[in-house]
Formats: sequence, C-alpha cells, structure tokens
Amino acid sequence: MGAGGALAQALTPLIAGMTATRTHLLEWVHTVGIDALQAVFTAEAEALAGPKGRHQRERTHHHWGRTATELTFGGRRIQVARPRVRSCDGQEAVLPAVAAWRARDPLTARVLEQILLGVSTRGYAGSLEAGPPATPSRGTSKSAVSRTLGRRLTSTLAAQLEQRLDGVEVLALFLDGVVVAGQTVIVVLGLTREGDKRPLGLRLGSTENAVLCTELLQDLLGRGLVITERVLCVIDGGKGLRKAVQDVLGTAAVIQRCQIHKARNLQALLPKARQAHVRATLRRAYRAASADAARRQLKALGNWLESNGHVDAAASLREGLEETLTVLTLALPTRLQRFFATTNCIENLIGTVRHVTRNVKRWRDGRMIRRWVGLALGRAATRFRRIKGHGELDTLTTALRKTAPSEAAA
Repeated sequence: MGAGGALAQALTPLIAGMTATRTHLLEWVHTVGIDALQAVFTAEAEALAGPKGRHQRERTHHHWGRTATELTFGGRRIQVARPRVRSCDGQEAVLPAVAAWRARDPLTARVLEQILLGVSTRGYAGSLEAGPPATPSRGTSKSAVSRTLGRRLTSTLAAQLEQRLDGVEVLALFLDGVVVAGQTVIVVLGLTREGDKRPLGLRLGSTENAVLCTELLQDLLGRGLVITERVLCVIDGGKGLRKAVQDVLGTAAVIQRCQIHKARNLQALLPKARQAHVRATLRRAYRAASADAARRQLKALGNWLESNGHVDAAASLREGLEETLTVLTLALPTRLQRFFATTNCIENLIGTVRHVTRNVKRWRDGRMIRRWVGLALGRAATRFRRIKGHGELDTLTTALRKTAPSEAAA
C-alpha cells in the first residue's frame, strides 16, 4: 500500500467520527430548540389561563388541551405540539410566540436563498440539514417549493418592477435583451444623478422589436418616470431598440451605440487573419483624444476594408458610426467615457439573469419567465454599487444640456 493509501485509511475513521459528531450535535441542538419553544408556549398559556389545576375566581381564559401547530424550522414546516387556550366565551386565543413566528415565516426567504445558490426545486430537500428527529415535517417537496417560490417571486416582481417611479430622475438608460425559454426579455436599467443603478422594467415578447421596446418605455413613463432633460440612451445597436427610443423620447434621447457590439459585428464579417489589425485600429479610434480624431481613423479603416474587398464589413462600420462616438462628442471624462461607451453595465445584469434561470428545466408560461427574470434583477440590484466616477456626473448633465436637438436625433 502506498503512502497515499495509508494516509486515506488512517483518516477515514477520523472523518467518519467528525461526521457522526456533527450529526449528533445538530440533533441535540434541534431537540433543545424545540423543547425551549414548547416551554415558551407553556409559559404564555399559563400567563393567559394561569397554572393548570389552580382555581382562579377572575379567570378570563382556560386551558383547552394541546394541538399540533406548523412552524418553519430549518427551511421546512414542522409540527410542534402546543397548548390551546380559549377565552371564557369560547374564542380561541393565539399565543404571542405563535403569532410572531408565523408573521416572521422565514421559509420563503430560505427557499429563495437556496434557489439563488443554484439548488433546483427538486433538490431543495437534499440541500437542507437534517430536521429534528421524530418530528413530522413537510414543505420540502418539489411542488411545495415551487408554490412557495411562485408566491415570493410574484410579490418581488410587483415590488420591484411595477412600483411607481415618481421622483426618480435618470441621467442615462441602458437597454438590452436576453432570450429566456425561447422568449425575448427586454430590460431597462436606469442610472440616477447620484450614480446609482436601478432596474426600471422589463417586457416579454417573441423578438427584440420596436413595438415591444416602445411598450416598455411607455410603461416607464406611465409609472411616473419624468424625463425633463436629455438622457443618454446606451443600446447594443438593435434597430428595434433605436426606433423605440426615438419614437418615445424624441429629441430627449441622445443615443450611444455600444462600441463592443460594433466591434463584434465587424469581426464576424472578417477572415481571422484580418481581425487582429481591425480590432487594434478600432481600439485606438475609440480611445482617441477627440471625436474628430476618432472619426478620421474610422473612415480611414472603412476605406481600407473596402479596398481590400471587405465591402460588407465596411458598410457595417459606417452604419451608425456617429452614434458609437457620442461619448467622445460629449467630451466626458475618461472614466465616464469608458463606462457609457458600452452596454457592459447591463450585460452584467443580463449575466445574472442567465445564472439565476439556468436550473429551470420546464417553463410553463410567460408569467413564470417574468417572475424568474424579476428575481434575477432583484438579486443583481442587491450587489449594485455606485459607478466609478460618479462624482463627475455633473459633466454629463452639462454636456447633455449643450447637445443640440439635431445632434440628439441624428
């Protein structure tokens, strides 16, 4: 036997002992916890009805046996015996501890936590620690977890994405789409004047078309989002998104096309041997000192592509060229230029959507998709931080005010 085999053989009893000790300790903790809970119930019953077996002339309540009560414990519903107390006129009295425990009800929070960690509804029961010994329990089956999760997601979606937006002022809007279960979900992320990111809404449809995007933007305005000044709209270049932004916001929209998406589209039209040169040229152009310098470099690149037979690539580069240079035209500080030049901000949000929805194997309908995407947006929002350079956002406000309506609609 080798040294590795001998070491494994020596450690096996130790590991088994540690596992057994942990299991026994957990059982002991559960037993003590339930005993303590029942002691609290008994004390509260005696506070209402007095000690059992003692006569009380001015009694307002009396003991009425015991019953099983369901409470949440360790991510499951368990049945705990508790004393019953009734008033002298026959009304059931609710013990304060029972009322507090039910109001707290941490089951939905535990289910949500496990699902966000990647546990499927089918595997939820196996992800929990062992329950109290010899105590009936329920609420861990796939269907029970699905119902609990459905209720929580419905309320979460309503709280986060259907609330009023009165008083919310945004400097920029990021719009992008993600495909979930064959359906396109359009998401809008707003950036406030303080530099905070906030998911504002979503819309579900078959494709990323102008009608869907228009409905989404109109819904934001209908919920109270006020846009009194020009706002920077960062999009990936989709025609449906662009048309919707212009139709709804008109000259109030200053459009920035994502430079990374433009580079990807261009790379897809080129042979591999030419991609490195084009990628480096684009990077230099987008980091130029001024919009004029960048424009000259991009036009020269377009001519080079055309002269080398890449007509489609040249046309792709020229399409929407000015909108990829908006952040340079606005003369923003370097950190803000790089932040607003791409849709990376909302791409990270989309990544969270994909991560949260990855374990769902059976999608029932659009409402289920909306609930899960809403869960993902809420999850992402808890991790948001103010953007780098948020102290310089006044320069964006000033630059947008100076932008001529003709430039904003170009």
